[in-house]
Amino acid sequence: MGKYNFDAIIDRHHTSCEKWDFLKDKFGRDDLLAMWVADMDFTVPPEVIEVLKERVDHGIFGYTGRTDSYFDSIVQWVGKRHGWKVEADWIRHAPGVVPALSMSVLAFTQPGDGILVQPPVYPPFYSAVNGRGRRIVENPLVFRDGRFEMDFDDLEKKIDSSVKMLFLCNPHNPVGRVWTEEELKRLGEICERHDLIIVSDEIHSDIIFNGFRHVPIASLSPELAARTITCIAPSKTFNIAGLSTSAIIIPNKRIRDNYTAVLDFLHIDGGNIFGTFALETAYRKGEPWLEELIEYLEGNVNFIEDYLKENIPSIKLVRPEATYVPFLDCRGLGLSNGALFDLLINKARVAMNNGAWFGKGGEGFMRINIATPRALIKEGLDRIARALACIEK
Repeated sequence: MGKYNFDAIIDRHHTSCEKWDFLKDKFGRDDLLAMWVADMDFTVPPEVIEVLKERVDHGIFGYTGRTDSYFDSIVQWVGKRHGWKVEADWIRHAPGVVPALSMSVLAFTQPGDGILVQPPVYPPFYSAVNGRGRRIVENPLVFRDGRFEMDFDDLEKKIDSSVKMLFLCNPHNPVGRVWTEEELKRLGEICERHDLIIVSDEIHSDIIFNGFRHVPIASLSPELAARTITCIAPSKTFNIAGLSTSAIIIPNKRIRDNYTAVLDFLHIDGGNIFGTFALETAYRKGEPWLEELIEYLEGNVNFIEDYLKENIPSIKLVRPEATYVPFLDCRGLGLSNGALFDLLINKARVAMNNGAWFGKGGEGFMRINIATPRALIKEGLDRIARALACIEK
C-alpha cells in the first residue's frame, strides 16, 4: 500500500466540475458515469493543497508575477524528468497549452497558410486553426499491429510552400504513443527541410509508463530547438488544469519575441496566483505522488486489458505508452459510429469521448479516462458488458 490513496471515491458533483456537472450539455443526459474529459478523479499532491491554503489564508489575491524560483522549478523539472537542459530565459507563459497553440498560429502564420496535424488528435488542434483564415493539412496516423504510427511518406506529399507549421502531440493524445527518438528525428528532418515551425504539445510528457521514455523534440539538436515551441504544464500531471498555468519553452529569441508580442497584445501574461504557486510546488515536491500515480494508472491499464479479454473480447484496449486517456478499439462490435455512441451513452450510461471527435482515423474508437478509482472503471466496464448482453439476447 502506497502513501497516497488513489482508490478513494470522491464525489465531484456540484463543484462546477466539467467532467461530472456538465454531462447533460455534452451528452444530452446527466445520469452517466463520467469517463471522458482529461482530468483525474484524484486529489492533488498534499503539498500543493497546503501551499494553496497558505495563499487563501493570506487573504490578498492581487496581480501576480513569476519569480526566479518559479522559473528554476521548471528548469529543474524538465532537466530531471526528461534530460533536457533548458534556460530560464527561454520560458514564457500561457494560461493553457491550447491558448499557446492559438497564439502560435497568430504569431507565425498568415491567412492562407497550412498547418499540419496528425489525426486522430486532440480536437483543439483543429479549433486553434479553423476560423482564422488558415487551413488544416491532415497527415493521418496509421493503425498497424495494435498501435498508431506516423505516415512519413504521406507527410512529405502533404507539404507544399504554403505549409508553415506542424502541431505535434508528444506523447500523443488520444492514441497514447510516446514517439521514439528515431521517429522524432525523421519528423524533425522533414520539418527542417521544409522550414516548418514545430509547436509541440508535451502536456502529457510526465505520464509515461514502464519501458518508455519521453523525448522532447527540441532536445534532439540545436537546429530543431531553434524552430520548436514546446508546451508543457503541470495540469495533466498533477490534476490542476483548473489553475490555468502553462510553461512555453522557446529557445529561439526571434520566435520567443514574436510569441511574447502576441501574449502582450492579448494581455494574458499576468497569470493566476494559485496556478503560479501550484506549478512551483508541484514541480519541486510532487514527484513522489507522481511516481505512485503512474504505478496506479499502469495497474488500471492492466485491469482494463484483462477485463476486456475475459468479458468483452470484441473491444480491445489500444495499450497506451503514456497518458491516461487511451483509445478503446470498438470496431469488433460491428456497429456504426452513431450506434456505438448510442450504446455507450443511452444503454450502458457511460460517458466517453467519441473517437470521431478526434478526426480522421478515430471512427470506431472511444477514448476512456483511466485516471479514476479502479472500482469506477470496473463499474463502467460492467455497464458496457451488461448493455452488450441485452443487445445479444
